[in-house]
Amino acid sequence: MKKNSCRVSGQALVGEELAILPVDIIIENGTIIAIEETRHAPDVWICPAFFNAHTHLGDTIAMDCRKRGDLESLVTPPDGLKHRILAAASHNDLVAGMHASIQGMISGGTAGCADFREGGCEGVTALRDAAAGLAFRPFIFGREGGEGIADGLGISSTRDVPGMEKLVAKAKRAGKKIALHAGERDAKDVDAALALDPDLLIHCTHATKRQLRECAERQIPIAVCPRSNWILGVTSSAQHPPVQIMQDLGCRLLLGTDNVMFVPPDMFSEMAFTSTVYRIDPEVLLGAAVRGSELTGSSFFIRKGAQANLFTIDPAQSTLHFSRDPVTSIIKRAFGSIIGNNVFNL
Repeated sequence: MKKNSCRVSGQALVGEELAILPVDIIIENGTIIAIEETRHAPDVWICPAFFNAHTHLGDTIAMDCRKRGDLESLVTPPDGLKHRILAAASHNDLVAGMHASIQGMISGGTAGCADFREGGCEGVTALRDAAAGLAFRPFIFGREGGEGIADGLGISSTRDVPGMEKLVAKAKRAGKKIALHAGERDAKDVDAALALDPDLLIHCTHATKRQLRECAERQIPIAVCPRSNWILGVTSSAQHPPVQIMQDLGCRLLLGTDNVMFVPPDMFSEMAFTSTVYRIDPEVLLGAAVRGSELTGSSFFIRKGAQANLFTIDPAQSTLHFSRDPVTSIIKRAFGSIIGNNVFNL
């Protein structure tokens, strides 16, 4: 093998279909150059790295602060509790908190996230500082002026941000992606969000079937964050978010964890919760935990020609040795500490 080459062998979840194949994966300079089927592949599972499709990593410094309230009083800009805590925090504290969350995500098989970054340009810079030197790719949706140096523009809700049409038009002219929270507390802001031609919608917890059909037809990805929706009290039912309807309509479903203030950015836990409450097909759910990587322009799905972003699990090191279905077991039973090796090339 060449100096910058490696081989990863095992039972790989290949392509967007997550087909389980016994293979040797040949990686050169961070790129998968070959996926060769072999009868001699070890019983090691090879899974594409996760991409957390919606985070607020700055909230790490407000983790489990025991405050109570509704969605508006806790997280709605500009005066929600989280915004007051962030405004009072030092740059070093923000960086240290986000760095710790990123390290935890890496340990849990997550190689990137799409973060709504408060704090303007300083907030964007803080996240980049937090990720510096780590095998991790944050796609940053800036706010409050930070969109100018970020990867995209993140909008809380069309009802929360005055003059958003001008902000969106300016961001689009600069080639930035647009993401909006929509349908979190009700369906009233979803149509206005769709009118802005977004690249990503977050939540759609209460979106109607008509609105979701439009998302499917226009192939606008939707990042659902079920644990956050339950914790923040905007749902108490498997009908919201309407994940099964999203699947049936052909929506591009992504999975995120939302505010670190309330929910650990752990994709294994998010998948297990979503599987239990919403009963989504395992391949659909695991695909949603990976598909957000497409925002970066480089999908994490395992295929020839893609950058190698994957991790391994040796089922012999746990009760997973008895699994009859690796995909279902990864969703329901796996956890970060049983990951063998990460191969992240970002």
